[in-house]
Amino acid sequence: MRLRDQVAIVTGGGSGIGQATALRFAEEGAKVVVVDIDRAAGEETVSRIKKDGGEGLVTHADVSKENDAKQIAEQTKSAFGKIDVLVNNAAVFIFRGLDATVEEWQRSLSINILGTALCSKYAVEEMKKQGKGAIVNLGSISAFTAQPEYTAYSATKAAIVQMTRNMALDFATFNIRVNCVCPGAVLTPTLDRYAAQKGMTMEQVHAAWAPAHLLNRLAEPREIANAILFLASEEASFITGASLMVDGGYTVR
Repeated sequence: MRLRDQVAIVTGGGSGIGQATALRFAEEGAKVVVVDIDRAAGEETVSRIKKDGGEGLVTHADVSKENDAKQIAEQTKSAFGKIDVLVNNAAVFIFRGLDATVEEWQRSLSINILGTALCSKYAVEEMKKQGKGAIVNLGSISAFTAQPEYTAYSATKAAIVQMTRNMALDFATFNIRVNCVCPGAVLTPTLDRYAAQKGMTMEQVHAAWAPAHLLNRLAEPREIANAILFLASEEASFITGASLMVDGGYTVR
């Protein structure tokens, strides 16, 4: 097992990529702290972990609030004694251009960027004490390629890619690795909501988006979780500051 006896925090672990990552980590022996603003969703993930014989804990939190970010680290340390891995997955998806409202900008910036920074800040304090750790941030192809009406979202993901580089530099002396996974289109509840927002069926979304990926399909959440698992594990022990494209070839063109 690649994460045997490891303790991992997964933010936004109640659904989509976060849930798939939490389940995948548990399969590989990790004790998983599932963080979500939707308590019921987080509990459902932990229930699945425990049903399969794993260990998990739900933490109800808003990652954009500093007290909540601190609480996540404290509860993890109290329950399991340490923090080995942090996955900064929690995000909001504001698919708007410059017509986005100030409130939409503030929400996108506070959860996607500030949430990543705050959760990392308090997890790193514990990782430093043990002299090692791994952080995996969730970027996106949207950090590298222009898409229509994506400015409010893409700006946050581009920031996360650069934050990953800076964090990798700052924490390398503590043997804490920081990397970023950048998915293409993934079959998650967020995609369902996007389709509804645009008045599209999922069949229409597939027809429009699949050809943009060289593999001519969309990803399953578990495929992204596998990449996150790799970067969190000792198999990636000499990788830090990297942005791993898990995009079916989207950004090749």
